[in-house]
Amino acid sequence: MSFANLYPNTFRNHVEKIAIVGAGGQSGSYITDMLLKTGKHKITAITRADSTTELPSGVEVKRVDYNDQSSLIEALQGQEVLIITLSVFAPPDQQTKLIQAAAAAKVAWVIPNEFGSDNANEAQAKDVPINAAKSQYREQIEQLGVSAWLGICCNFWYVYSLSRGNFAIDIKNRTATLWDDGNTRANTSTLQQVGRAIASLLSLKVLPDNEEDTSPCLSNYKNKFVYISSFCVSQREILDSVMRVTNTTDQDWKINYRPVQEVYNEGIELLKNGDYKGLVGGLYGRNFFKDNVGNYELTKGLDNDKLGLPKEDLEEFTKVAVESVENGEVNNH
Repeated sequence: MSFANLYPNTFRNHVEKIAIVGAGGQSGSYITDMLLKTGKHKITAITRADSTTELPSGVEVKRVDYNDQSSLIEALQGQEVLIITLSVFAPPDQQTKLIQAAAAAKVAWVIPNEFGSDNANEAQAKDVPINAAKSQYREQIEQLGVSAWLGICCNFWYVYSLSRGNFAIDIKNRTATLWDDGNTRANTSTLQQVGRAIASLLSLKVLPDNEEDTSPCLSNYKNKFVYISSFCVSQREILDSVMRVTNTTDQDWKINYRPVQEVYNEGIELLKNGDYKGLVGGLYGRNFFKDNVGNYELTKGLDNDKLGLPKEDLEEFTKVAVESVENGEVNNH
């Protein structure tokens, strides 16, 4: 570990120039908004030449051609951080091209498109194909030897997951399938919390001031995961929250129980055949096993306090999910 006091007085001990891919997207829009609110960073959005996405004022836009690596390198010149947020439908090689360009442009830090499970947990990474595929990008960053990666472990997006029935709770039809007894807890985060966490992380000092400085700094997280969360809840607790918001009781719902292993096995088979309907069982189901792979708050602890993240109100965000379903909206947040 190096220290800031060993560098010349001209050394700037914080990152300033941040490039983000997907700045107008589902998670990227929250990250961009929270970064702008700090007032500490210069934000550049890397977009396709034909993109029509509107971006907030204060964001510089650089248009690129993903088939021309030199355009990516040029767009990333002078940047200190690259944040990659991509749709699941993005071309498989898009992230690799960005990582290679970041190395060529000497970008110091890369946050890869990994906003989800605790993939430092071998069981989590091994048992879910969509998680296993993410390790290659972290490995690419390390092998290139220029940038360091920062992994954001936030688990499921709460409102998005609840409104879509991914917790096996169907708000519209008032049915729920609780896995095992429904009391196993897993972490889940709001997109607001994810945005705040990244803005706070990238506002930390890069290095400790000196040997005595034990305050959080970016270098503490070099090639590591940052563990954040909004809530640590069971399916039953989520269902109870929905009932409070909708003023209903168990008598108003059809509640079933299934072994989570069975749900997971079915989901994995679907995923193996390219059917993303398997995500509920294969990904969500795996996180509610009793081995606590989804409860990293218990097994690893959280970085919430180090990053100064606020405590959030479960009911507030449950209400957002319920209202979106009742209004017939597709909630991406």
